[in-house]
Amino acid sequence: MSGTVNFSVFIPARLESTRLPGKVLLDIAGQPMLQHVYERALNSGAERVVIATDNDKIAAVARSFGAEICMTSTAHHSGTERIGEAVAQLALPPSTIIVNLQADEPLAPPSAIRALAQALEGEGESGVEMATLCTPIKHREELLSADVVKVVGNRTGCALYFSRAPIPWSSELRDNERDTLPAGSAWMRHIGLYAYRHSLLNRWAKLPKSPLERSERLEQLRALWNDVPIRLVTAAQHFPAGIDTAADLARIREHFCERGHDAKN
Repeated sequence: MSGTVNFSVFIPARLESTRLPGKVLLDIAGQPMLQHVYERALNSGAERVVIATDNDKIAAVARSFGAEICMTSTAHHSGTERIGEAVAQLALPPSTIIVNLQADEPLAPPSAIRALAQALEGEGESGVEMATLCTPIKHREELLSADVVKVVGNRTGCALYFSRAPIPWSSELRDNERDTLPAGSAWMRHIGLYAYRHSLLNRWAKLPKSPLERSERLEQLRALWNDVPIRLVTAAQHFPAGIDTAADLARIREHFCERGHDAKN
């Protein structure tokens, strides 16, 4: 495996989901969604993969396929908060890099998980404690969708802002209604994977919540509000969208049906 980096993957998993109830345990090609995500994490080269949950049913299913479990509080409002508690419980070494892999990403490329951890390790003494993935947006419909989070960055490669709105705004959107966006456009989709330094997770719960975080319903805005820089890493390969709706689930099931075992790799 190229590019040695020591990191752990934590998968925050909850049963409640507004648009697709119980989605992390729904069947995909004979396995619960959570198991597919877990296997992706294992294939990334992580030293340790932990499922952090507050639900006994999720814990039982995860144990059935051999996963390490960390039971957490029911009070958390985000995956980062849940992982922060799990990391504290497990007393990981201060030097640990932690990757937050969402439990609804059964097609997450293992290489992208590893690349995110590598990018944070490479920050050295820069003071950057957090990194996340992004990928170019190619279609107008995707750019205008509030379900797709957009991100803009600065000249040093760190995030300026995340939004469900189409940022940056351009007259191209008003004057050109073609679905395919021009090649090389500045629009980027945020992919909700994060890497953190242990030091940031230790104080995350104490950081003041941002009104922007509440308005956009985006946990990463807490970091920007509190002057925590977030390194942007452009995914080197196609990163399929995760599962939020029944339509998304049908799309993923069709993918596994067409690809068979290769869909896991």
